[in-house]
Amino acid sequence: MCVTCGCSNDNEAKISNLETSQVMEIDTNGHSHHTHTHTLADGTVITHSHSHDHTHETTSHIHAKIHGTTISLEQDILAKNNLIAAQNRGWFKGRNILALNLMSSPGAGKTTLLTRTINDLKKNLTISVIEGDQETINDAKKIQATGCKVIQINTGTGCHLDAVMIEKGLQQLNPPLNSVVMIENVGNLVCPALFDLGENLKVVILSITEGEDKPIKYPHMFRASEVMLLTKIDLLPYIQFDVQKCIEYAQQVNPQIQIFQVSALTGGTGLENWYEWLTQKAANL
Repeated sequence: MCVTCGCSNDNEAKISNLETSQVMEIDTNGHSHHTHTHTLADGTVITHSHSHDHTHETTSHIHAKIHGTTISLEQDILAKNNLIAAQNRGWFKGRNILALNLMSSPGAGKTTLLTRTINDLKKNLTISVIEGDQETINDAKKIQATGCKVIQINTGTGCHLDAVMIEKGLQQLNPPLNSVVMIENVGNLVCPALFDLGENLKVVILSITEGEDKPIKYPHMFRASEVMLLTKIDLLPYIQFDVQKCIEYAQQVNPQIQIFQVSALTGGTGLENWYEWLTQKAANL
């Protein structure tokens, strides 16, 4: 059990490379397992794995060292995460890559917005995606259909991506120099805000179907984000939602937050402002 957020860290997350069909199992203690499938001449299919241990300290060792104190374990988990996040950040910087951490609750429209963004900007920006979900590769397949490179990370019972997962995912994704990496985090308005992945900045996506008070209900998420994308605004005639009140709430917890009102479906309303911001950020690394 992860004391930082309450999700399990005993299960092994999986990375699926849709191009090579390779599946790699990882855990936040630094172990990685590569699974390969081979078809023999007689048609027999054989699957085997290789395990690699990159750490000398297990979770049980950490528990023993800190004598079971919750706050010490939380600090240890976040300290380890932040160390690898710093390495990820250096990796991005050395390759002149803009990395964005996209966060929202489930169903806010992250994947729809992401696929629309990729399709509209593919002539101007090279975008690769690390897709995070607890299970399935459904969203990764949607993103792959745009023609961009994508890696799926399934967290199992985990409720957020962490820096180790991103480190392993980047090894599989291998994004090109001078490009953009979009990290679509697991749908959750709490835990993703706590874990630094090494990204340049965080973007929170809020749909009008969720209610205007989400910024003050989940202030850490909105305080940590540089941009808020208010999505599904094409539904405003049919939803009781106070746009101005939502903006005021967001600015109350984060006066510097930039807000774009968009619809990814009906005519791409408001997307030009988001695209301009994204293009400028990529150009000014």
